[in-house]
Amino acid sequence: MKKTRRKFTAAFKAKVALEALKERETLAALSARFEVHANQISLWKQEFLTNSELVFSSTEGKEKEEQVNLDALYAKIGQLEMERDFLKKSLKKTGL
Repeated sequence: MKKTRRKFTAAFKAKVALEALKERETLAALSARFEVHANQISLWKQEFLTNSELVFSSTEGKEKEEQVNLDALYAKIGQLEMERDFLKKSLKKTGL
């Protein structure tokens, strides 16, 4: 009879990797607790460490986009204020 492979979610892998990084328990204790082989935990830990920089690199792009959006909004505000001032002056000239 063939066994099916277990598939672990990314959240579970991250949880196990973080527990391994804390080093409060040995790999043997963690493997017993999470029912995963110690070698697998070590692989997840290494993968977590190598890909951790991606978490911070994706936020830098968002900040630039927000800055671009803010610049466009400030430009629009300035344009609308100028139009409003022009209309005020025009209304005063016409006597309304």
